[in-house]
Amino acid sequence: MAQPKHASPAIEQERAPDRQLKQATFSFHAELNDFLPERRKNLAISLAFNGNQSVKHLIESLGVPHTELERILVNRSRVDLSYLVQDGDAIAAYPPGKKALESLRAADRGFLLDNHLGRLAVYLRMLGFDCLYRNDYQDAELAQLATRHERVLLTRDVRLLMRSAIQHGYWVRSKVPRQQLIEVVRRFNLKQKIAPFQRCMRCNGVLQAVSKQVVLERLEPLTKKYFNEFRRCLECSQVYWKGSHYQRMLRFIQQTLEESPGNTSDE
Repeated sequence: MAQPKHASPAIEQERAPDRQLKQATFSFHAELNDFLPERRKNLAISLAFNGNQSVKHLIESLGVPHTELERILVNRSRVDLSYLVQDGDAIAAYPPGKKALESLRAADRGFLLDNHLGRLAVYLRMLGFDCLYRNDYQDAELAQLATRHERVLLTRDVRLLMRSAIQHGYWVRSKVPRQQLIEVVRRFNLKQKIAPFQRCMRCNGVLQAVSKQVVLERLEPLTKKYFNEFRRCLECSQVYWKGSHYQRMLRFIQQTLEESPGNTSDE
């Protein structure tokens, strides 16, 4: 992997006349550059700071949330997020590689999605993944739920991922729901764990086979005539069957699989 080039020193904090400024250099690798402005991508960034600052705080001051980090090296030695940065430190930050993401087991933990990812939640549920979503979650509530249930938080809000309580999260890069789905499937290597039509797309409840007679009074005349297999949500009682919408969803899933690489990088 090519090493970041050196940029002109960037002083991020105002100089305080009664304190001596320290300075450290930060290098961000691979997709961590997604969080940096164009003028700083793939460059070593010199940052001046006052007092005792953790590496987490300084990295996030440059725009990169801690949830996107897997490895931090200071002067070529590995440190954790609580490390207090020293004057002259050279810091290199790396995103998760394949092994780190597999150990996360996002498909088993389940996902939590912020208010802006409603369509993505529907798509992930369609593929069989456990996804908590409401369109009125507040940031504090999202952080609390992610921590309490150890879910992976998916969000378009970088600042939300910087909350210390959140351990597992991912900033969804795309603004297009279908591309978001492909992005998440690839990021967490979900391709082999897709099990369509196991969850309610409306509420996330588990679907269970139910006899036609049980749901007969809820069916439209043509549905009664042409369909005999039904599934019902155990939570909200929504009824599903293999109508024309089912064939469209099958095509959508197939296209998603074709466009989703099987694995992430081998780092």
